[in-house]
Amino acid sequence: MAVIRLQNRDFGIASMIRGIIVVGMSLIAHTMVLAGEPSQSLKEAADGLRSNAEDMVAHGGMGDAKAILHHCGEATRYAEALIKQLPTSHPGREEGVASLHDVVKQCTRVSEIGSHADPGVLLNPAIKARTAARASVKALGFTK
Repeated sequence: MAVIRLQNRDFGIASMIRGIIVVGMSLIAHTMVLAGEPSQSLKEAADGLRSNAEDMVAHGGMGDAKAILHHCGEATRYAEALIKQLPTSHPGREEGVASLHDVVKQCTRVSEIGSHADPGVLLNPAIKARTAARASVKALGFTK
């Protein structure tokens, strides 16, 4: 009879441990799914950054300095929004934030040069900002 009690006790402990493991694994899986899916506002900011960076360089090729400044300002706004909204646990955060800071730096150069300059002069920092924007979107996992 002592053996039966011991087996029942072991079975109870084993089932409790199995239950704890199942609950723990489901919590981990749920957390991984949530961490893997960026919020909608982060996706929108990344899309805005990407499209404005591309438009900025496209307008530079057309010689429209005011459009370069406008899209560079918008790219800066989206980059700063991403920096503020990114959780510290986001994968690729360090590399992505470094690239986002580079976007802001290069767009600041564009605005310092101003709209009265030759669009070719604005194009160099604009291309660097676009490259940094592409790198940040890729590092943060927002690529399509």
